[in-house]
Amino acid sequence: MEKFKMKPYFKLNIVFAISVIIISCSNSNQKINENSKSSFTQIENASWLIGEWQNITEKVYVSEIWIKKNDSTYIGKGYSVAGKDTVSEESILLEQKGTQLFYTSTVKNQNNNQSIKFTLTSSANNQLVFENPEHDFPQKISYTLITNDSLLAEVSGMMNSKQRSEKFPMTRIK
Repeated sequence: MEKFKMKPYFKLNIVFAISVIIISCSNSNQKINENSKSSFTQIENASWLIGEWQNITEKVYVSEIWIKKNDSTYIGKGYSVAGKDTVSEESILLEQKGTQLFYTSTVKNQNNNQSIKFTLTSSANNQLVFENPEHDFPQKISYTLITNDSLLAEVSGMMNSKQRSEKFPMTRIK
């Protein structure tokens, strides 16, 4: 029985095919790594929120605390105190799902203690704008970074057929 001999061009084709497979695999891995690096871009653009913020006036003390839970989620806690009474408590979840960023707020003793979801509609120049046109008030929540240590939070929308806006300038304390 005669030994099987590969023809030279057959050997060359096998080497070429293996080279193509190796290059394809390395390009696929590179694309996967690039996608995983940039997959949380929306929430990373909001990283300046992380920290503790406050506003103190003669009538009220307002505070928001933001922490990073993981690559796709920040957790916020807000409250307002007038005198010795807590007048508002809010739990906030800032969460990226796919390419979309959501601001989900649960305010104690409002909306039957149900969470209300707002969708990011704009994020430019250190400003985040979230909207939910179906909500009674507010329909829009925005955060604007003024300096590294100051921001302006604003809630706005229609209430009783009138445009209304409340602004909360805050200073970073941590």
